[in-house]
Amino acid sequence: MYNYIKIEERQAVMILTISAPKSLNALNSTILDEMNHFLDHFDCNKYRCLIITGDGEKSFVAGADISEMANLNVPQGQTFGSHGANVFRKIETLHVPVIAAVNGFALGGGCELAMACDIRICSDNARFGQPEVGLGIIPGFSGTVRLARLVGMGMAKQLIYTGKAIKADEALRIGLVNAVVSQAELMDKALELANQIAANAPLAVKAAKLCINAEYDMPMDEAITYESGIFGHCFATEDQKNGMKAFLNKEKPVFNGK
Repeated sequence: MYNYIKIEERQAVMILTISAPKSLNALNSTILDEMNHFLDHFDCNKYRCLIITGDGEKSFVAGADISEMANLNVPQGQTFGSHGANVFRKIETLHVPVIAAVNGFALGGGCELAMACDIRICSDNARFGQPEVGLGIIPGFSGTVRLARLVGMGMAKQLIYTGKAIKADEALRIGLVNAVVSQAELMDKALELANQIAANAPLAVKAAKLCINAEYDMPMDEAITYESGIFGHCFATEDQKNGMKAFLNKEKPVFNGK
C-alpha cells in the first residue's frame, strides 16, 4: 500500500517505520503524503499507542529532502512547509500517545518529527539538530514553535541560530528526549513503554493528552477549570467504573475503551 513507510501491528501498539534508506529517510512530499494518509486512517479505537521510527541504525530522519526543496519558489516553499507542519500537527493531536524511537540522525525535519511526538526515546548514537540556517532557510515544519517549548527559549535559539547538532546525552540533559538507551535496546524500550500506556484506560489516556496539549498556553485558572471539566466527563465511562471496582476488589482492571 505504501512505498516509503512500513506498518507493523503489535497487539494494541502500531509501529510506523519511515523507510527510505538511500536518503537516510529524508522526508519528501511522497513520504509526507503517505504519512498523512496513514494518520487519517489510523484506528484509535483498535490501537492504544503509536511508535514512529526510521529504517536502519544510521538515521531516524536525516531531514527534509533537499533535492526537492532546492528549486522551490516562495509559494512552493510555503506549501511544502505547510504540508509537513500539518502532518506533524496530526501526530501531535492524534487521540493516542505517540512515541518517537530515534535511531541515529534526527536533523531538521527529523528533529521536528520527533518533537511532534508525545515522548522521545533515542539510541546512544542519536544526533539532534536544526541545521536549516546553514542552507539559507529556517525550520519549516514547526521547529521554531516546538523546540522553544521543549527546551526553553535560550537553548532553542542557540540550537537554531548555530545549526549545530547535539549528541544523545546532551539532548537528554536539556530535556529534548525522555531517555537514552543502546541501539540494541531501542525498540524493546519503546515497546515496553507503549505497552505500559496501552494497559491503562484508553479514554483516560486520550483525555490526559487532550488536557496537556490544550492547557499549555492557557492562564492557570482557565486551565484548572478546563481540567475539572474533562475530569468530570471521565465518570461517564465504563472504564472508570471497571477501574475503580477492580481497585477496590484488588483485581486487575480490564479496559474496553467505553
